[in-house]
Amino acid sequence: MTTQNHIYFDHAGTTPMDERVLQAMLPYFTQLYGNASSVHTVGQEARYALDAARERVARVLNCRNREVVFTSGGTESDNSAIRGAAYALEETGRHVITAAAEHHAVLHACQMLENRGWEVTYLPVDDYGMVQPDRVYNAITDRTTVVSVMYANNEIGTINPIPEISAAVRQKAQDLDRTIVMHTDAVQAAGFLDLDVRRLGVDMMSLSGHKFYGPKGVGVLFIRRGVPFLPLITGGGQERERRSGTENVAGIMGLSVALELADAERHAVSDHCRALRDRIIEEITRLIPDSILNGHPDDRLPNNVNFSFDGVEGESILLGLDLQGIAASSGSACSSGSLEPSHVLLALGQTADTARGSLRITLGKHNTAAEVDRLIDVLTALIGDLRQLPTLTGTGDD
Repeated sequence: MTTQNHIYFDHAGTTPMDERVLQAMLPYFTQLYGNASSVHTVGQEARYALDAARERVARVLNCRNREVVFTSGGTESDNSAIRGAAYALEETGRHVITAAAEHHAVLHACQMLENRGWEVTYLPVDDYGMVQPDRVYNAITDRTTVVSVMYANNEIGTINPIPEISAAVRQKAQDLDRTIVMHTDAVQAAGFLDLDVRRLGVDMMSLSGHKFYGPKGVGVLFIRRGVPFLPLITGGGQERERRSGTENVAGIMGLSVALELADAERHAVSDHCRALRDRIIEEITRLIPDSILNGHPDDRLPNNVNFSFDGVEGESILLGLDLQGIAASSGSACSSGSLEPSHVLLALGQTADTARGSLRITLGKHNTAAEVDRLIDVLTALIGDLRQLPTLTGTGDD
């Protein structure tokens, strides 16, 4: 996708809003502007839209309408799921399990619990960044209450076997005769993977609208009926007292339409992105020596390419690409301003120096073969030029 003289390859960071989504939202800014909690006709028009949006999301997730909770985005959904379930089950145990390669929204929520006395197990991942179900099963103890493993990694695109992990959690919970909540961060999976919560076997799942051509500032938390949960945000009792605050009706309407479109078009979009992805991987591997493909070669998102390049810094690659009108990322958008190596790549076993030379290219439905050819040409020349630059070392006198 070309926008404002830039070719955009950072769809894992955010996506442009679909025009159909925007049109669905517009009436709720100016005409149907009521507060969905109000009893008068104007408010009830907003309530009707909210109910319709919830039903639309529920159909995609294959869940009950009342199991859909609208939030401000993926970060809130992750925090609410992990901390809300942990607090609700505190009297039965204070042990949470997650993985070392999770998004910071999950890791920091777990660290907050850890600072308050919870024990947290950070499971290692394999060389591809995948979590193995048997590791999850073996890590569960008679104090475990929450397990959180992401559906697809936001940096390297590796897809975790969530149905198998969920089954392992259920089996261990049955063995121990206790309640253990299974959560998955599916923020990057929407629009590419099946979101059927029954097939996935999860108790909670997080989504974020702006990752699938919807608006920013609105997300979803699926909470299976009967799952113990204490809300993090209290006040007006909205969302069946699971997330208080005046509902963002326009945003929720946009998210619901975007999710419905993304699900309906996911096979076509996946095929389109996969063809471009495979060409990028093939050409970079062929043309750029000492390039390391990060993530699983097969079980990865159709739109994700992540490479590490020995001898260069990721920041230099990004700046060089940007000067040529190409937008990409060095990792998680939430931490792309940091010079620290990616925690995901470190979890894969890479050295800090190698991890600092990473580049994430994430494709979207509007990207073209011509844009990919441009990227390959520019990137090949850029890496060659950067590797010719002298390496600066400190003298100890600064």
